[in-house]
Amino acid sequence: MKILIAGGAGYIGSVLIPKLIERGYEVSVIDLFWFGNHLPKEVGIVHKDIFDLKAEDVRGFDQVIFLAGLSNDPMAEFSPSKNFIFNAAAPAFLAYLAKGAGVKRFIYAGSCSVYGYTVNELYDETQPAVSNYPYGISKLQGEQGVMQLQDKGFSVIAFRQGTVSGYSPRMRLDLVVNTMFKSALANKTITVNNPAIWRPILSIQDAASAYIRAIEANEGISGIFNVASGNYTVGELGDLVQSGLKTHLKADVQLKINHVQDFRNYKVSIDKARRVLSFHPKHDVESIIKDLVDNLPKFKDFDNPAYYNIQVFRGLEKKD
Repeated sequence: MKILIAGGAGYIGSVLIPKLIERGYEVSVIDLFWFGNHLPKEVGIVHKDIFDLKAEDVRGFDQVIFLAGLSNDPMAEFSPSKNFIFNAAAPAFLAYLAKGAGVKRFIYAGSCSVYGYTVNELYDETQPAVSNYPYGISKLQGEQGVMQLQDKGFSVIAFRQGTVSGYSPRMRLDLVVNTMFKSALANKTITVNNPAIWRPILSIQDAASAYIRAIEANEGISGIFNVASGNYTVGELGDLVQSGLKTHLKADVQLKINHVQDFRNYKVSIDKARRVLSFHPKHDVESIIKDLVDNLPKFKDFDNPAYYNIQVFRGLEKKD
């Protein structure tokens, strides 16, 4: 099977793609390589903007995965216009091209941030998506755009992902567990701005497994799926990072608890992904922390701007 991954040189793709190659898939990547290239040598490379693609660029692939776009709230709020272009228009355009070129399945990397504020209820995919922030709005628009193209001959699977965390060769330190880990080691302090709010967390290893389950699902399956390793309050995340570093690195870390109002508060059910895709997460925050500890020598330069998407994005904007 031939798979094309847009944005495949990023944080998730750099973990997922070696696993796909191990399973015998032929993988090509379309990317602008803002964050470098950490992919295996056998991966096909297309250095091109998604909006410059033509049907012939995607013809011959069995499945297309969209991992591209702007990937967090700071990037979206820094440039709302590009946020809506890259997160809403780009996936819809690529799915349109893919369907016209005869691709059989399109897999979209969405976000649980579409839920906004769930008032402490456990949300499944049937409940309202009401984010009022640019990132969440754009991810919902991208999801809606690709799902409209689904039919009997064109399967579309859209993931609403929890906040992905853990080690990747294309490392990020701007995701909640990774950020706490970095702050704990760099400053001996973890700052928790609101301990009461909920976040679904997705281990990057479980994220890779979710994409494999989607790729290998029956061809008739389409739909929207929440994927997460578990739901945690941010206060609990701080406690787990603190205790994990004490266990694995004998580090003494202080917690600084604030009570800043935050309207982004959501926790999700993954029952549908379990039932339909056989997605069974194997990791939790404790294992994410162990993963970060084990790979610490590979990203110990915490000041490297490549580990922070907003810093790279700002640098690109200045060049433009």
